[in-house]
Amino acid sequence: MIETTQLTIQSDHIPEDFDSFKIAQVSDLHNAMFGKDNQRLTKAIEKVEPDLIVVTGDVIDSRRTDVDVAYRFFEAVKNIAPVYYVTGNHEARLDLYPTFQSRIEDIGVQVLKNTSIELTKNNETITLTGVDDPLFQQDSTEEATMMNQLDRALPEASNYTILLSHRPEHFSLYEQAGVDLVFSGHAHGGQVRLPFIGGLIAPHQGWLPEYTSGKYVSSETTMIVSRGLGNSLFPIRVNNPPELIVVTLTNR
Repeated sequence: MIETTQLTIQSDHIPEDFDSFKIAQVSDLHNAMFGKDNQRLTKAIEKVEPDLIVVTGDVIDSRRTDVDVAYRFFEAVKNIAPVYYVTGNHEARLDLYPTFQSRIEDIGVQVLKNTSIELTKNNETITLTGVDDPLFQQDSTEEATMMNQLDRALPEASNYTILLSHRPEHFSLYEQAGVDLVFSGHAHGGQVRLPFIGGLIAPHQGWLPEYTSGKYVSSETTMIVSRGLGNSLFPIRVNNPPELIVVTLTNR
């Protein structure tokens, strides 16, 4: 079962022409299959009619690698809406990742590697930024790596800025960077979700993690954390169905 979660993000900073702009987020597929060639997932994305599809890492699983599953997913959704993708920690572990990246770029998927682009509607723009998982280039600490990547990637312009970053545990750095909206994943919803408590365990956050699912707001920054679609080390989810997130922007 795929659960579609609809969220609305309101900000006066969103340009008028981007009011009602719809973004579908796919995260942590981990080679999961929802029907042949992921037809059920594709149909779920088609149904919401997104203006943009963002994929926030770990489409491949490094423990049971099948790049063709991930490639066919991209091939299926690339004609629904423009697709933008950032890496996760599982891609960072794979020597074959550069070949995979070339394959998906050849079919029109735009890979954001510590860079920003402008999305334009009529005469108005917003900024879309993507950063690699910090395992690709480790500095003294993961935090230092992420700070350096954000410094390189984020423009000085004051457009409404959307960041794609696999790791939710660095929320405070995204806030410091002045990002308006972050799409993240990685936590798998905490794997087991307990009533009144939330997620039980998440990679790089440990037990009773802070960021596992839904919307988090601090100052002017909002972070959306997807529960993801697949599994890796822990094969079982409890009270935690696979999730497709759909965010609608509004300035009203």
